Amino acid sequence: MSTCLSSIIRALMGLLLKIAGYIDALIDWVGRSVSWLTLLTVIIAFAVVVMRDLFGFGRIWIQESYVWTHAMVFMLGAAWTLKTEGHVRVDVVYRKLAARRKCWVDLLGSMFLLIPTCVLIIWASASYVNSSILLWEGSRETGGLPGVFILKTVIPLMAVLLLLQAISIIIHNAARLQGVEPMPESGEEL
Repeated sequence: MSTCLSSIIRALMGLLLKIAGYIDALIDWVGRSVSWLTLLTVIIAFAVVVMRDLFGFGRIWIQESYVWTHAMVFMLGAAWTLKTEGHVRVDVVYRKLAARRKCWVDLLGSMFLLIPTCVLIIWASASYVNSSILLWEGSRETGGLPGVFILKTVIPLMAVLLLLQAISIIIHNAARLQGVEPMPESGEEL
């Protein structure tokens, strides 16, 4: 009976890993696509400074556009940064943990911290974004960008992408704990 149950678990884990692969591919695509906005942000900011300081020319919508691209890079790139382990950690203890314990920390942290935070962001931003869309909200500045509601829509989208990445993290770590996926390298084994 235990071999039958083990076979079922491995088959289920294979299906879940396939789902995690799709999530990872989506997050990679979004992250790589959004990373190009960093270059655009720098170009726009440079152009604003040159136009303002050398030619005495400036437009509010141009200044707002690099703020928007900068915000989109951070919000839409958050899940990709999490996937590639690029977020800053206070890992005095974590880096020294054995691989198995790291899996447990990542799995439980995603389940009990990241997912509830994402759900809270989605819930809290829903009426904020909805009212912005209904008002067809634009910039408060005269001559600013008209579609502020688009930027506000990125807030729950960020939370959805982080939520998907949390699901992927949970699946990968569960697979590692089951021995279906190899363990990552560990620290000094605490």
